[in-house]
Amino acid sequence: MRVAVVGAGGVGGAYGAALAKADADVTFIARGAHLAAMKSKGLKLESPRGDIHLVPTQATDDPASVGPVDIVLFSVKLWDVETAGAAIRPLVGQDTAVIPLQNGVDAADRLRPILGRQALMGGVANISATIAEPGLIRQTGTLMRMVFGELDGSRSARGESFAALCAKAGIDGELSASIQTELWMKFILLASNASIMALARLPVGKLRDDPDIAPWFTTAYAEVAAVGRAAGVALPPDAVDKTLAFNRNAPPQLIPSMAVDLLRGNRIELPWLSGKVVELGRKHGVPTPIHAFMYATLKPYIMGKPA
Repeated sequence: MRVAVVGAGGVGGAYGAALAKADADVTFIARGAHLAAMKSKGLKLESPRGDIHLVPTQATDDPASVGPVDIVLFSVKLWDVETAGAAIRPLVGQDTAVIPLQNGVDAADRLRPILGRQALMGGVANISATIAEPGLIRQTGTLMRMVFGELDGSRSARGESFAALCAKAGIDGELSASIQTELWMKFILLASNASIMALARLPVGKLRDDPDIAPWFTTAYAEVAAVGRAAGVALPPDAVDKTLAFNRNAPPQLIPSMAVDLLRGNRIELPWLSGKVVELGRKHGVPTPIHAFMYATLKPYIMGKPA
């Protein structure tokens, strides 16, 4: 199976390395120092699951040089969705599946006018990994799960084939008939945790048991769940409880990528996380005071460290 990883950061790099080790034909679409390092010394994944070093690594900044593939794992930052979507048209053939693995819930909607509905599936990445240095991905914890599925809930041959490849690669891959529910279950967790931990500049283990901060998690999760239900998403009745249970059992050193970006002084994905919760809350008449506060407080950092 031919796979293109668009955005070879922590998420795309980790999944792509695992798939390549399982003998998939994987090409990484990257740029800058990270691309140069992959070309010169290969891509390395350091993980409690076992390290992987791909030498040589198939990597390029030119999607046209790759041509149509079976699967595109689309994991660029949320502000690059439209630009990257237009750039990867040469990767998309008649049966290609493009699986967005971004944070947030609207990547497929934003890509539909660019790539067409047929090309798109929904995807959810459950992994904590980041670029430690050019050419090196470092994973926190052992969770490497990916949920994907056709947007209309149908069972497809391309989905089945990719699920089999994930199993071979040691990825906990799940072909879902309710991908919108899966997307929102992650959004409840991620939109909230990203802002809480960015504000505190601390990982989850330093916050979840603090009696003054712990209630923030519950209230923030409940706000996102209420917005999702108002938007027509079929969330389970215990969505908040399940999210709290996941948070309690997460590795204590886990910190969302948005918080990492803020600590590094980089641009952050806030408009598509807490900002999106606030936007959709207004649209559907659902109050979101915690997310509105977090969005307003973090807004000066959207483009990186304020001057």
